[in-house]
Amino acid sequence: MSQARFITFEGGEGTGKSTQSKLLAQNLKAAGIGCIETREPGGSNFAEAIRQIILDPSTPDHGPLSEALLFSAARVDHLEKTIRPALEDGNWVLCDRFADSTRAYQGAAGGLQTNMLLQLERLVIANTPPNLTLILDLDVTRAFDRVAKRKKDQQAEANACDDAYERRNQEFHEALRQGFLAIAQAEPERCVVIDAEPEQPHIAEQIWQCVHERLLKE
Repeated sequence: MSQARFITFEGGEGTGKSTQSKLLAQNLKAAGIGCIETREPGGSNFAEAIRQIILDPSTPDHGPLSEALLFSAARVDHLEKTIRPALEDGNWVLCDRFADSTRAYQGAAGGLQTNMLLQLERLVIANTPPNLTLILDLDVTRAFDRVAKRKKDQQAEANACDDAYERRNQEFHEALRQGFLAIAQAEPERCVVIDAEPEQPHIAEQIWQCVHERLLKE
């Protein structure tokens, strides 16, 4: 029906990226399109090991450059072991976070220079950029409320503690939001900003229409 495509979901904490990735996967499969879902950091055995180090609140303090290099090492393995093989097999790939998160977290919010991160990004992703990036945007206060509710709902679970990024202050998360919006403004041919305020089914319909218009329409 269509050639393999690579779609990434970006946005701050609490914007619903993971949920929307799953809903899009359902829509694609219903349309007869094979796809896989993956995430960053993670998505391969080595990358998942790095994820545990990065997101563990007990990990010793480290700077944004160390973080960017760790994420990049995980991304190289993720691309080699998961993303590229899936695309070569004709599957669409839906990824919860990718290189734009490094630009936003370690760049816009962390203070690293954009040019340096772009050089690193070109080295890491090479000839496998996303065909479409969906940036879910939400007011930071509303996003905090969602994260708090999610954690409350998960209190009985072993993994209910905040990760290292969810514990950052509101100023960090506002800089993060503006970083994602700046990426979308700079690369409109790849990026689409999706309002993450409405109910999930409405957002899913917006995303499906966007995917159809940009990647499926002949």
